[in-house]
Amino acid sequence: MTTTTLAVLVPLLPFLGAAAGLLVGRTAPGFVRPLAVLPTLLSLVLAVLVATRQGGGRAIDAATELTPTGSVPIELALYLDGFAVLVAVLVGVVASCVQIYSTAYLRDDPRYASYAALVSLFTSAMLLVVYSGDLIVLLVGWEIMGICSYFLVGHYWETPEARAASLKAFLVTKLGDVPFLIGLFALGVDAGSFRITRVLGAVAAGAVDHPTLIALLLLAGVAGKSAQFPLHTWLPDAMAGPTPVSALIHAATMVAAGVYFVARLLPVFAASAAALLVLAVMAAVTMAGSALAALAQDDIKRVLAYSTIGQLGYMTGALAVGDRGAAVFHLLSHGAFKALLFLAAGVIIHAAGTNSLAAMSRMKDLRARVPDAFWTMTVALLALAAIPPFSGFFSKEAVLGAAEHAATGHASGIPGAAGWIVLVSGLVAALLTAAYATRLWLLTFRGRGAEAPDHGKQPVAMNAVLWVLAVPSLAFGLTVGVLPDWFGGRALTPTLTTSVLGTGVALVGGLVTYGAWRHTTALTERYPMGALAAHPEANAGLVEAEAIATHTPAYGDVASAPDPADPGRLLLGPLHRHAAAGFHLDAVYGALFVRPVQAAAELVRFLDREVVDTYVRGAGALPRWLGTVVRRAQTGNVQTYLSALLAGTVVLAVAAVLVATAGA
Repeated sequence: MTTTTLAVLVPLLPFLGAAAGLLVGRTAPGFVRPLAVLPTLLSLVLAVLVATRQGGGRAIDAATELTPTGSVPIELALYLDGFAVLVAVLVGVVASCVQIYSTAYLRDDPRYASYAALVSLFTSAMLLVVYSGDLIVLLVGWEIMGICSYFLVGHYWETPEARAASLKAFLVTKLGDVPFLIGLFALGVDAGSFRITRVLGAVAAGAVDHPTLIALLLLAGVAGKSAQFPLHTWLPDAMAGPTPVSALIHAATMVAAGVYFVARLLPVFAASAAALLVLAVMAAVTMAGSALAALAQDDIKRVLAYSTIGQLGYMTGALAVGDRGAAVFHLLSHGAFKALLFLAAGVIIHAAGTNSLAAMSRMKDLRARVPDAFWTMTVALLALAAIPPFSGFFSKEAVLGAAEHAATGHASGIPGAAGWIVLVSGLVAALLTAAYATRLWLLTFRGRGAEAPDHGKQPVAMNAVLWVLAVPSLAFGLTVGVLPDWFGGRALTPTLTTSVLGTGVALVGGLVTYGAWRHTTALTERYPMGALAAHPEANAGLVEAEAIATHTPAYGDVASAPDPADPGRLLLGPLHRHAAAGFHLDAVYGALFVRPVQAAAELVRFLDREVVDTYVRGAGALPRWLGTVVRRAQTGNVQTYLSALLAGTVVLAVAAVLVATAGA
């Protein structure tokens, strides 16, 4: 079987599994789990085989015309180069782990059949995006992922949070997709083809007439899909969906699609220095802002959501300095440890028996309760914090090294300002990332909250998946010497300067957070909850925690209240309240866009009701009145008709005489 045929089967198998799962889900529920797991596993095997055959060598390019359009043709095209086949393997690994994990996590869910089918369809759509060699076919997978995320985020549609989150995710991503679609059409028209190889050839030849405009339009869609500032606000709210869905969206599909798209079409963006600067600024704001927000969140999944936004900022930062190898390296590394983090969080939530206990401040020393999640999550958090020798260290250092390379003027065609922006913001984000990773570990596994009910040992299917993902989280960095051959780019090995700076600021962030936690813990042990406000050394965050515990009915009593020993409150100080609310961007968007649209809708409603409806009612009232008058004249009495005829004749005669007299 040829490599091209195998590549066609990779996205096709999950699609067929999804279709079969939807068809037999109710009639033969015993087949649902095999149809969810086996096609995805087989797709993974084929993806590995395709990657082995491609081997990082010359790209495999095949196409057939889908249909004659009369202008720019649309083709069913495959383009398999080194980073495409590796990303496909990542998608297959994470999707397989999620499907296996979900068989236990959603064992008693009545809608598991539709859930599993949508996960398979989600996987198929992402694989289509990865392997596609035509922009329109890529767009099909891009949009299918959008609708799948809508249904999966809203899986628990009985809750208002899930309904609102799914709608928000759909609308915000569609807001970016409108200019994205315009940009794709403009690019295809300028290049004379939607085929990616021909588009890149046209860019190299200078045949694209509006590179800056096209790049900025495309970036809008990328910002929506990959949750970059300012279209990132949907991703934290998407945590209302099942935890395995979060792992899939954050690690291997949806948000990875935007980064992958820019990496695939990087020459288009590199043709415009302005576009690269915009991309660098977007990445910088995203990295720093999301890290600050993560440091203030209490829900463990929202911390991880803001973490994903920040790590995607690293990837877009690498692309802003023209290094797609570093971007895709971090995409692969991040996919492994972020999937592990979410699935480990799912084990913790499952152990507690309710999604409401995802609040870290309410967790109490879970190390003994969930040992598998404890050890594997520790590995993943060390990778997230970029501590050597874990995988995140190598991939993050590749990004920082690329930024330093551009900042010092060694990257041809890349603005030096973009390099400095990414480098400085990347170091700031590294400090904050280590801080919120340390805080998450301390509050989750050494917390002093309420004791959650013990629901027994977690299923083997869930724990086994954690250990599978722990392997690449720990060891994927060892591939740093091999990956450049697959990416066709510069070396990805860490440089001395960025390694020392990056690791140094990460250690500082972790140690300072640990010190803040020790301080707040000692303070709460020294002063009981009811006496905090009487002591000047009790910071504002602790006083606020006391108020929550003693006055908020949701927590009941002090024993079940949030643990006030939260280092994030101490570190952020007065900024904590704003960071916890995502710096009020939703409120800003509500004031700038939602309220004006609602006001316009109310105006239209008023005009329709008071003006249009009044006119329509008036237009109908006149004929109705005339009809009433005429109806009353129709008495059926012949004498009345003759009298009226005689009276009318007399009136006409008198009128004629008067006219004649006046004329004389």
